Amino acid sequence: MAVFTPVSPTDAQHLLENYALGELVSLRGITAGIENTNYFLTTTAGEFVLTLFEVLTFEQLPFYIELMHHLAQHRVPVPEPQTRTDGTRIGTLHGKPCAIVSRLKGGYEPAPGPVHCALAGTTLANAHLAGRSFTLHQPNLRGLSWWTETIPKVVPFLSPDQAHMIQTTLTEQQQFAGTETYKALPYGPAHCDLFRDNVLFDGTFESPRMGGLIDFYFAGCDTWIFDVAVSVNDWCIDHATGVFNTEKLNAWLMAYAAVRPFTAEERQAWPTILQAAALRFWVSRLFDFFLPRPAQTLKPHDPRHFERILRERRAHPAPALP
Repeated sequence: MAVFTPVSPTDAQHLLENYALGELVSLRGITAGIENTNYFLTTTAGEFVLTLFEVLTFEQLPFYIELMHHLAQHRVPVPEPQTRTDGTRIGTLHGKPCAIVSRLKGGYEPAPGPVHCALAGTTLANAHLAGRSFTLHQPNLRGLSWWTETIPKVVPFLSPDQAHMIQTTLTEQQQFAGTETYKALPYGPAHCDLFRDNVLFDGTFESPRMGGLIDFYFAGCDTWIFDVAVSVNDWCIDHATGVFNTEKLNAWLMAYAAVRPFTAEERQAWPTILQAAALRFWVSRLFDFFLPRPAQTLKPHDPRHFERILRERRAHPAPALP
C-alpha cells in the first residue's frame, strides 16, 4: 500500500478552495508508487491526481513541477500541474508539499510491442526538444557523482567478480565523462526513469495511442542519449537475459531519430552510455536491497536484473544508432 498519509474528503475539499477546479466529487487512494502518497481526485471540473510528497522537499520540488508544466504547455503529453489561485503550483497538506495534476488517459503496457516502442521514442524526443527552452537547472541526482559515492557502500556485499565489474565500469564511466566526445553530447532536461510503467497508452494493443509520460520525480539535466539508453534497456529487451529485441529496439530508435536525429558523438558514445544506464539502476537496486531506508515498506527490486543487463552490454556491443 503506497498511501502513506491519509487524506479525507474534507481535507481535499479544503485544499480545492485554493484552486479553480470546482467541487469535490470523489477521492480514491492509489496503491501504486514508491515514495509518494497519491489519490485519484475527481471534481466537477474533471479528473486529477493529488500527490503528497513524502521524501522531496518544498525546495526540491520546483524543478519537477515546473518541468511538467513547461512540457504540458508545449503539448507534450504529461500530467499538467494545476495552478493555484495565488499563481503557484505547490501547496501544503498535513504539513507536506502537495500538487494536483491532470489525470492522463490509459494504462501502462507491461509487454509493449514495436508500435508502443515507436510511440514512446517519438514522445521522448519531443520532450527533449521542448525542454531546450526550460530555464531551471538541476543535475541528474542519480548520475555519475552518486554512483561514485554509492558504489563503495555496496561493494562489501558483492562477490569478487561482481565487485570487479562494478568498479571497472565506474572507472570507465569516470574517464569517459572527461572526454571531448562526452562533453559534446546534447544535454538538457531528461526524464531519467522512463521505464514501461512510466508511460500510459490508450486504445488497443494493436492500435495504441499515447496517453503520456508520468512520474518525473527522478528527472534532471543529463545527456539525452542517457535518457534514451535508460528507456531501451527496459523497453526493448528479453527480460530474462537482457538481450536486445532487435525489432523493438529499431522501432524505438528510428521513431526517436525521426524527431531528433542522433549526432556523431552520440553514435560514438552509445555503447558506453548503454552501460552507464545499466550501471545506474544496478547501483540503486543494490543500495535499496542491502541498505534500505528506515521504515521502507515496499520490497526492493532484485538487483540481479540490471547486473545481467550490464554484463550483456559489456559482452555484446549494441546495434548502431540510426
